[in-house]
Amino acid sequence: MARDTKRTSPPDDPGGEDARDLYDELTDDLLYDPAIGRSTMMGYPCIRLAGRFLASYDVKAGQLVVKLPSERVAELVRTGTGDHFAPAGKVFREWVAIPTIDRRLWRTLLAEGVAFARISGIRGGTSGG
Repeated sequence: MARDTKRTSPPDDPGGEDARDLYDELTDDLLYDPAIGRSTMMGYPCIRLAGRFLASYDVKAGQLVVKLPSERVAELVRTGTGDHFAPAGKVFREWVAIPTIDRRLWRTLLAEGVAFARISGIRGGTSGG
């Protein structure tokens, strides 16, 4: 069934939504910017801004993964909102995994990720962790 791209987002409901559907919907909302596009990262769906990794969906864990400043990642981990993103045991200091399905939180963190990717691109930051 084709996705209706003209529909509005349902009301904020942190529970009960399928995480992948929420990821797809929220990242679809970012595609108005021609610099943002879909790709893959380590075999998982992701979005990039001007070629730089921005966010991904961890299919196995059913969680959002976002690239943010290391200080913000530390804050999210400290408060229990997020977990370190550590595929194969290697911690990526600028990436956080968000295990809670929460529309408002995910939308906020994706916006922060877009802002960080723009700043990183200006500074000449790397695409990795």
